[in-house]
Parts: sequence; structure tokens; C-alpha cells
Amino acid sequence: MSAAMRSRTPDRLCAEAVDLARAAAEEAAFPGPVGEHVAIAADGDRVVTHFFECAEPGYRGWRWAVTVARASRAKVVTLDETVLLPGPEALLAPEWVPWSERLRPGDMGPGDLLPTEADDLRLEPGFTGEDAPPPNSVLADEGSPVRAVAEGPGGAGTEGAAGAGHAPLSGELAQLADTEDADVTPGSPATQPVPVAGAPATAADGSELPVIGTIAGVAQELGLGRARVLSRYGLHVAADRWDEAYGAQTPMAQAAPASCMTCGFLVPLTGSLRQAFGVCANEFSPADGRVVSLSYGCGGHSEAAVMPKPPRPAPPVIDETVVDPLTLRPDRTGGSVEPDGPAEELGHS
Repeated sequence: MSAAMRSRTPDRLCAEAVDLARAAAEEAAFPGPVGEHVAIAADGDRVVTHFFECAEPGYRGWRWAVTVARASRAKVVTLDETVLLPGPEALLAPEWVPWSERLRPGDMGPGDLLPTEADDLRLEPGFTGEDAPPPNSVLADEGSPVRAVAEGPGGAGTEGAAGAGHAPLSGELAQLADTEDADVTPGSPATQPVPVAGAPATAADGSELPVIGTIAGVAQELGLGRARVLSRYGLHVAADRWDEAYGAQTPMAQAAPASCMTCGFLVPLTGSLRQAFGVCANEFSPADGRVVSLSYGCGGHSEAAVMPKPPRPAPPVIDETVVDPLTLRPDRTGGSVEPDGPAEELGHS
């Protein structure tokens, strides 16, 4: 409703123009019928909308809205527009949702296949031992930012890192760095603490750390630093239970295009269970957040169906070296028919 409207009362002449509004509605609804006159509404000064019921099947609750108006100090009412609008009890279609957002967790069943985009933010390139990345991989695109990060600032792989001044460690130095955790204390060598065999090391916050190479240190790394741990029997019982729920014999796995062993959404476990189980991290998979067997599978496999990237259009080529002359006022004497020549039969009247 207009902000400059002085009164909410419909204009009398416009409100009485029911016959004019009905004639416009019947013309718009032809050959369908028009229902009863149900309401009027003031849209502005000397602007009124008449509402008629729509009798078309499938349009229950819809109304024909015919807007009429008249000029200031005029006695003649004119027609503005006619449109079919939904009423308060109209049957409307649900709000449209893109197809990529319609799938919800738990909707996938046996035999369903959910494609993943080539640049899915939930996935990143891994290492498969192949020199060339797969065609659908993000690394296959030369302009991909993921490939730029993977190659480094100086080129591809290790050469780029070496070119940037970061030479890779040799095998002996890398092994030494992984096996030794020495705490360096500032000061001269005379002030350095002398380690005592079998004594636990102390961290910067004062907490004790297990000595590397001792039984306590090895137990801490293996997860045995607890009062009781899972026995072999308990481990087998849990593995059987997980394999029965999400294993190779389930209907979902039987219809899957590939197993979880090659899926990018698999989070491997640690310890001995790593060889047979992992955790699914695909929110659309029925096994999301659950321990699954490596032989399990579903239609949400990351590599089962990769959506190809849309082709990039070729850049436009504009030739600015050649100029085509364009005559704004063409010469009238340059045609094929001379104006002063004898009349000839041209084949048309």
C-alpha cells in the first residue's frame, strides 16, 4: 500500500466498478469460469483491487485480482491489471530446493550412487604412487590452487622445496629426528642437566615424560598406560560385531561400486584394527561416524562417480589490426540498377 495514501477507505467509484472488474477477469480466465466477488482492497488513493474466486480445477483458494483506478476529479474508472494470485488458503508448491541440497543424511539406500564433485572441499589429493594424477583429480588442473600448494613455490614436489632453500633431509637425518626428542636448555654445557638412567624426563610445564627407550615409554606409545586394556578376546568380539553391522556381507556393501579401502572419506584406526577397520566420515553415508570394515562400501564412495568440471570456454579473440570501413551514407548511384537507364522488367511489381 502506498505510503502517500491518505485514507484506507476504498474509493467509492472504484469500489462500485464490480462489473468492469468481472469483465476483465472473465476475459483473462476465458474459457474458464470466474467465481463470486469475495473482497476488495484499497491499494492507494483512487486505486482499488477486486478479488473473484477462481473456479479452475487445481487452483483451490486462488483468486482473480483485478485492479481499477481513476484520475483525480475524474468520474470514469479505468482498468489497470488482471492477475491470478494465491489466497490465504491456496494450495502452493513447496519452496524449490536445488537438487544438490535435497539429499539428507540417511536417504541413501543399497544401489544408490552419490557423485562427488571434482573440487569437493571435503576431500584433498592423496598419494597413490602414480606420477600423473587421475583425470578427475584436482591436481590435474594446472590452474588449481590445490596443485600450487602441493607443488610448492619453486616447482613440483621436492624440487620446488629445494629451490626455495629447503633441502630435504637425508634418510639418516630424518630417522634421527624422528627417534630423538632432546630438550635443549639455554646456557653453557656446564649448566646442562645430566640425565639419569631410568629417570623420567621433565617437560617445560613441570610434568614428567616417559623416558624414550624404556618400557614405560614404549607402553605409553602403544596405549598401554592404563590399569586394564582390551584383551584379544574383547578385540575379536568387537571386530565381529562391527563386521556384522558394516561389513562385506551387508546389502549396502553388496551393491556398492567400490570398498571403503579406496574411499577418501575413510578415517583409519590405529593399532592392529587399522588393518581391517576405519571410521566413515561421509555425512550422506548410512555409516557416517561408525566403525566400518575396509571391505564395506556404499554409493557415497569418493571415487565411484566424480562429476567432471564444466568445460572452460575459450577466451575471445579480437582482431584489432584490421579495420573494416563502414559507410554511414551509402552512395545511391552505386547500385546495380541505373536510375537514368531504360525501364526493364525486374520480375516483380
